[in-house]
Amino acid sequence: MSLCEGCHAGCCRSFAVPVTGADILRIERDLGLDFWSFVCRWADPDGNIAHRYAPQFRFEDEPEMPFVVCLQHAESRYFPQTTMCQFLAEQAPDEEHPLGTAHCGIYGSRPAACRVFPAKFNDTEDLAILHDVPSHGRGGQDEVYSLCPRPWTPQDVDPLEVLPNLAVAKYEMQFFHYLAAAWNRAPKAWSLFPDFLRVVYANRVAVQTSREAADDGEVARLAAESAMSVVTASAPERQAA
Repeated sequence: MSLCEGCHAGCCRSFAVPVTGADILRIERDLGLDFWSFVCRWADPDGNIAHRYAPQFRFEDEPEMPFVVCLQHAESRYFPQTTMCQFLAEQAPDEEHPLGTAHCGIYGSRPAACRVFPAKFNDTEDLAILHDVPSHGRGGQDEVYSLCPRPWTPQDVDPLEVLPNLAVAKYEMQFFHYLAAAWNRAPKAWSLFPDFLRVVYANRVAVQTSREAADDGEVARLAAESAMSVVTASAPERQAA
């Protein structure tokens, strides 16, 4: 039986889930959702959410505060005063499961960070290493924030899925770091951020015109700068509307 089967999903309650631009656009496309209905910026002054994984963005209304772009949380239906990923589908507690059970409501479109939990690459990136998962998450000692009931083992992870997922997660998050660096050079309004993402990712495919290909960082920088100019120029029109 899967370690997640029958679980109350403490991980989906405990953690803010960082997302990349690719995660966001995939959820929009697959589920027909609007950016503002599921994305938020989470203040991260101590770097606990970024955690050497996700980039921090700055915005013109609070230029000194670093934010991480994440999925929104919602209040739990069954455990008042606690929150969870808004896409978590809860089932009521019962005698067998006093914390209830829960599952991801967008499993096929879930973010890369969720797909790889709780694995990471080894130093040579040819093995997946399983993290030691703590007993409780960032939410504190409330029992609903308790995490996995036992340590993960290699048998709990699909070796044909985890390594490709780790590779995609690393690549997409690296690209998102490049975009953050470009954005943070001249932070704009949070209201412009979804348009910025759409312009960047719409221009991520091009016809090769030279044998000399720019590296990922240069491509991301040019795409981001182009997007910044587009969204800045169109901002007055949207505000007037």
